[in-house]
Amino acid sequence: MEREERSLGGSGSSKLPSRLAAQIIERTRHLGLSAGAHLKEQELADALRVSRTPVRLALNVLASMDLIENRPNRGFFLKHPAEPQRGVPGLKPAPDGAAEDLLYLQISDDRLTGRIPVRVLETEVARRYGATRARIARIFARMAEEGWLTRLPGHGWEFQATLTSPSAYDQSYQFRMLIEPAALREAEYRLGPSAIEESRTRQKAMLEGGIEHWSRSETFAANAGFHETIVSGSNNPFLLEALRRVNRLRRLLEYRMHRNRARLVQECQEHLTLLDLIEKGDTSAAADFLYVHLARARVEKVGIAAVAEKLTEEAPPPDQKRRYGAKRMPPIG
Repeated sequence: MEREERSLGGSGSSKLPSRLAAQIIERTRHLGLSAGAHLKEQELADALRVSRTPVRLALNVLASMDLIENRPNRGFFLKHPAEPQRGVPGLKPAPDGAAEDLLYLQISDDRLTGRIPVRVLETEVARRYGATRARIARIFARMAEEGWLTRLPGHGWEFQATLTSPSAYDQSYQFRMLIEPAALREAEYRLGPSAIEESRTRQKAMLEGGIEHWSRSETFAANAGFHETIVSGSNNPFLLEALRRVNRLRRLLEYRMHRNRARLVQECQEHLTLLDLIEKGDTSAAADFLYVHLARARVEKVGIAAVAEKLTEEAPPPDQKRRYGAKRMPPIG
């Protein structure tokens, strides 16, 4: 994947650290990070799709504003958690996330229903949705980071395989019910204190406003990331990679689901209970609890997926403005 690389002497580059600083603060808000959270340069560089140098400059900007702390030989740490729905004086806000998220979801839904092909060009997609190429480039970079869109050699992008039916989605849950509890039953299972605390903080952030304010993609990331963290304690890379692949495949179907808030609250509370069991070292009880948790989610979400599919089948075809003339977007090559 190409990363954003700029000379540090150019006029555009002088704005880059400030823009990245705003994005870093926005990221800490969405993740619900608390004071003392470690802001890792490489992790941020990967998430923001830039090299480590501009990330380091952005972190220094935030340190000069007393928002984070630079601890010698240890890195940068958050001093004050970002307040919900509030900008930071002195920093230009990140690009309009709400409008961009709506477009992201529209593209996701159109890909899931076959309205756009597997291979696309940024210019064609920008023209289809009446968006700037820069906005489409940001959305594509986000999709690529999430693992369901890849850049083709030369030009163009290719969407990766994804689950498209309730039956396939149901099978993904059957698979998860096999591997996730099994991970907890591994003899060498151990989830470190920092991983437990970070997971707990993020679940609490969802309960304290994330459910209402986070986008669907952020909510999905919080849920999928939680389960991947749990499985990572098995120290079995094959189990973890299998779960990550399933999560990539189910992402688009999850975006179409409109779930009851009470169920989301219950889900977060169950996640916290699971962390408590793991922290106590009772991995056997944790495995049993996780199995029931997944079984309950399977019944609810497969049902929602079936309803969403039925509504899609009954919906009228998209109007001509949503297409390239009367045809689908042509494939590349």
